[in-house]
Amino acid sequence: MSPQLRRWLPVFGGIAFGLALGLLLGRVAPEAKPMGYADAVAKAAPAVVNIYTSKVVTTRIHPLCDLPRFREFCERLPGRQQRMQGSLGSGVIVRENGYILTNNHVIADADEILVALADGREAPARVVGTDPETDLAVLWIDLQALSITEVAPSTALRVGDVVLAIGNPFGIGQTVSQGIVSALGRYGISTNPYEDFIQTDAAINPGNSGGALVDSRGRLVGLNTLLFSRSGGNQGIGFAIPASLAFGVLDEIIARGEVIRGWLGVEVNPAANTTAGLPVAAVTPGGPAATAGVQPGDVMITVDGSPVESAREVVQRIAMMEPGRRIVLGIRRDGTLLALEAVVGRRPNPA
Repeated sequence: MSPQLRRWLPVFGGIAFGLALGLLLGRVAPEAKPMGYADAVAKAAPAVVNIYTSKVVTTRIHPLCDLPRFREFCERLPGRQQRMQGSLGSGVIVRENGYILTNNHVIADADEILVALADGREAPARVVGTDPETDLAVLWIDLQALSITEVAPSTALRVGDVVLAIGNPFGIGQTVSQGIVSALGRYGISTNPYEDFIQTDAAINPGNSGGALVDSRGRLVGLNTLLFSRSGGNQGIGFAIPASLAFGVLDEIIARGEVIRGWLGVEVNPAANTTAGLPVAAVTPGGPAATAGVQPGDVMITVDGSPVESAREVVQRIAMMEPGRRIVLGIRRDGTLLALEAVVGRRPNPA
């Protein structure tokens, strides 16, 4: 054997030993799976539905026909026309027995609601209840073998996490878009006093309303509800209602048919000052706060022993209280501290 061949024998032997050992132990590397979120979509998408609504719209002859005294007369005049008006949106199946969460604005004033499932089935839907103040509605369909999605813990979501929006934009069919969580706890976006939006740059367009916002594991984190846009299309700013808030409303509507919130009938200035308290700007005549003796110009220090932090926090804390509950309001008036007992009322329905 030549000296050169003798020098390469250890190398050849090492290679042969490595191949034999790999085959013996079955350690041949499997083919790498492509990166993506297909597993998350496959898990969540079957629970996302398309919602189609229709209502009959009557064309008026003259603005005076909207007044009750002229309505009967106008109905006898020729020229009135009726037409069907349709709209679309999305929803999420949240209970195996047929309950669906969607936005209230998707189904408001609808005469008929049709739900189309991802598996091709369709069914008419019944409105179980609505909550306009959070823009949520609960529907029910009479179908079996329904898919529901896992709900992520409310503390699991962080700014920067990847999220997927699943819905029916522009009525073209179920569509998935991807983005990140841009912000948490957004409020002041609409007139809703219970806002706590998830902000995302995942594409949300008309028709996505009521659809699912899921994390990278396919777990539901929110319901897509609106987009911030000057053109009417997606501009990278969308908002979703957190799943924890949506499911709280769901449970109330299923149990009671409506959402009942506590109310004091007091308006405080929005500036937060936990040391000095919140000045009372207005008191509803005859409301619980007025009956307890609260006056405009008072400064609210505590609600049932807990310091007040902001006007938004006060509204939300009172809303969680059961009507009829007795609480003590800590008030400062002209330098004097007062403890006023109030009975929590029921928040009136919004106009």
